[in-house]
Amino acid sequence: MSLNEAKGMNIKMIVVRLIWLAVLTLALPMWVGHCFAAVDKPHKNAVFLWISGQMLLWAGFQVICVPVILLEGRFRHVMIGYSVYLLVLLVLATVFWFRNPRGLRPVRQEQTAKAEKAEKAEVLLWVIFAVLLLIQLVLAVVMVYGDGDDAYYVAISTAAQESGKMYQKIPYTGMNTELDVRHGLAPFPIWIAWLAQMTGITTVIVAKTLVPVALISMTYGVFYLLGSRVLFAGEGAYRKKWALPAFLLCTEVLVLFGDYSYYTVENFMIARSRQGKAALGSILIPMIFFLLLTLLRKIQEEQKIPVGFWVLLGSVMTACCLASTMGALLACMLVGTAGLCGAVSYRKWKLILPLIGCCIPCIVYAGMYLLLG
Repeated sequence: MSLNEAKGMNIKMIVVRLIWLAVLTLALPMWVGHCFAAVDKPHKNAVFLWISGQMLLWAGFQVICVPVILLEGRFRHVMIGYSVYLLVLLVLATVFWFRNPRGLRPVRQEQTAKAEKAEKAEVLLWVIFAVLLLIQLVLAVVMVYGDGDDAYYVAISTAAQESGKMYQKIPYTGMNTELDVRHGLAPFPIWIAWLAQMTGITTVIVAKTLVPVALISMTYGVFYLLGSRVLFAGEGAYRKKWALPAFLLCTEVLVLFGDYSYYTVENFMIARSRQGKAALGSILIPMIFFLLLTLLRKIQEEQKIPVGFWVLLGSVMTACCLASTMGALLACMLVGTAGLCGAVSYRKWKLILPLIGCCIPCIVYAGMYLLLG
């Protein structure tokens, strides 16, 4: 084989691995999200399906991975258990897809000159938003962001993939050690190791180059849901079509100019997005806000709350535990405060019981942290 042929084979292999990574981080969660199609029944939005599906995937990974870590199992045991979980979810999502097929879009009506002008403004804002998002994604890929925590978290991912041991090696030296229970209760680095193992891409490249693209995009997806479903939903002068892209554009500007401190959420989102605490602050906490605001709105409009909504909220709460041990406390505080305010304001005391049920995973992992950590 000549040198040119070898280079061609390498390029093809890289492209195949990148496509497979896109399937695992985009197509797979979007299909799994059909399990929650009834929650978003009037819209069946692709962004909602993608994010809700990822919440369910993260929740399952947490439930499967933590017991294996505490029992000092191997990384391959997590791979096997999670593969079975994925197969079950794919089957369920297919069943829900057949039960809730996507409806046809309404026919577009004729527009006035004023409406056409407003639509042009909306398109322009969407284009500017897309350009700024692309700039952020490119910078996240080509720029090198130094962070001391990577010496621990990325090394944990690498050790899990190469040796099979999870949280039983000193990440700074590679020497064996006793189980690190405190960090093992939030195994977000193991999820990155799973992506690397499934795609065959080096763990460092997945963590520092590829995962940020998916998670930064997902962050704006959550804000898209907040804007389209809560802030600018319905009719009214302040709910113009251009309001949503304008809101997202303002969010991007705040992110671009928010790196004034090492500890800001914007810094975590752009420079440290491969870390679980970045996903907690940028994706999971805003997603809980979105679900709680949606819940309060449904109560106000006296709409029926489907079972899938509570499953989704519980999945997000469990995913908070995957991202960070502090996520359990923050998620419970947020849900408890909102639930109490909603129950008092709308006199819906039955609301407290399902919210407590959604908090059970966080309470369990917080208890394990106090007892074992």
